[in-house]
Amino acid sequence: MSHGPRLPDTADHHCDVLVMGGGPAGSTAAALLAEKGHRVTLLEKARHPRFHIGESLLPANLPLLDRLGVRNEVEAIGMVKYGAEFVSPWHTHRQAFEFADAWNKTMPSAYQVRRSEFDEILIRNAARRGAEVVEACRVREVELLPGAAGAVVAAEHEDGRRETWRCRFLVDATGRDTVLGNRLKAKQRNPKHNSSALYAHFRGATRNPGRMAGHITIFWFEHGWFWFIPLADGTTSVGAVTWPHRVKARDKPVREFFLDQIALCPALAERLEDAELVSDVEATGNFSYACDHSHGAAYLLLGDAYAFVDPVFSSGVMLAMNSAFAGADAIDVCLCEPRRAARALKRFDRVMTHGPREFSWFIYRVTNPTMRELFMSPHNVFRVKEALLSVLAGDIFGKTPIWPSLWMFKAIYYLASLRQLKRTLAAWKRRRFNIRYVEDVEGAR
Repeated sequence: MSHGPRLPDTADHHCDVLVMGGGPAGSTAAALLAEKGHRVTLLEKARHPRFHIGESLLPANLPLLDRLGVRNEVEAIGMVKYGAEFVSPWHTHRQAFEFADAWNKTMPSAYQVRRSEFDEILIRNAARRGAEVVEACRVREVELLPGAAGAVVAAEHEDGRRETWRCRFLVDATGRDTVLGNRLKAKQRNPKHNSSALYAHFRGATRNPGRMAGHITIFWFEHGWFWFIPLADGTTSVGAVTWPHRVKARDKPVREFFLDQIALCPALAERLEDAELVSDVEATGNFSYACDHSHGAAYLLLGDAYAFVDPVFSSGVMLAMNSAFAGADAIDVCLCEPRRAARALKRFDRVMTHGPREFSWFIYRVTNPTMRELFMSPHNVFRVKEALLSVLAGDIFGKTPIWPSLWMFKAIYYLASLRQLKRTLAAWKRRRFNIRYVEDVEGAR
């Protein structure tokens, strides 16, 4: 199956696994597969360190960092995060959650990290573990060979040189670029959600005192929500997640529009009153998408290359790294025990669909007034608060028995929605209007 012009029958290089993309998913998969004894090449379009958004890790990330052997390096660059805080203009109080109060008490904290530093730790670890890492090398063409014969990939270096790689198994970890998803026409806009983000870094923002200094704060406002992520070097990442039609219809540059959104959220504006904007304001559009399949006979898609919904629960890095662990196991079976390949890939697919599905239910409703009230006035009847905190901690892949309590939480939500049926219907109509599709606002200035 060819995608683009047919590539030469002879390649410049050969490897067992070619990984496209050097973010958390790609670097993790490359490290694990090299450690298993496979010849791994990782192609990354940029040079590390490079800027990336998504600085808030979850407690469920930490066991993965331990298994990669990089926990101490991440701890050295990170700010300890013990929980999350929610602030609503429709409520007079702030609501804080501590990860230590989740069902599983063994993961009480996580880290806030600069992604440029975090991602560099992971990609250097992949190289230490034996993967060949090639930076500043962008994939240009992909040819999937028949059956499970692998793939041929052509890539271009920053100096214009082109080289080809023949691999037995291909990994797409290209994030929102979704190289295979786009070329296979597998990437689909998510009809149930649609959002855009504007974000920047500030210095001098007012942080919470003491133990809560590293908390991520979520500020609701009329048109969506903001993140406030304190970083160890004194800067704070601030982002507005709002409806794409608002960003598309703005009548001023993105920097001024972003500052206007902050002004619409007095609680956040107060935290930034004495802060200085120290970066460009970036805009990213149409966040939410999914591919209609996660793998083929000799390729698979990891992390954001497969799906992304919304950053509200900081799940992106954890899902990406977890997908890499599942993917590395599946690839190892495909290469070493081909008779078990179908079962291994099916198991991988269950992992890939599970994470976005479980987070999506909450993401689709996070701006709903009923959901806001449940978050702002949590109760632990039937252990629903502990189960909710487990989701916020990313503890959705292990054996923690949270599911009956989560079902109970959903039942409480639906009953509360029925009691306020008029408000519920109005919120539903408003959301349908807000998530309507508009032309992509990616890269707006």
